[in-house]
Amino acid sequence: MNEVKEIETLNDYRIWIKFQDGLEKVINFRPFLGKGFTAELLQEGKFNEVSIEEGGGLAWPNGYDFCPNYLHDYVEGEVLAKA
Repeated sequence: MNEVKEIETLNDYRIWIKFQDGLEKVINFRPFLGKGFTAELLQEGKFNEVSIEEGGGLAWPNGYDFCPNYLHDYVEGEVLAKA
């Protein structure tokens, strides 16, 4: 498991992420937001409530979350197959 160890929210719905294996990357989350219960995360204050959950992924108080392995392997602009 590629657990997230550190995060920092940036402007334009981007998050800097550092993983336990040392990989660091910035991911633009804008393409994942705006429909259904993710619409509220378009409010900057709500988006910035992101945290690292117990399993090493990212989560927001509304229940939206991302698997750390998905984030680790995600390449901007690429759609990864869902497991």
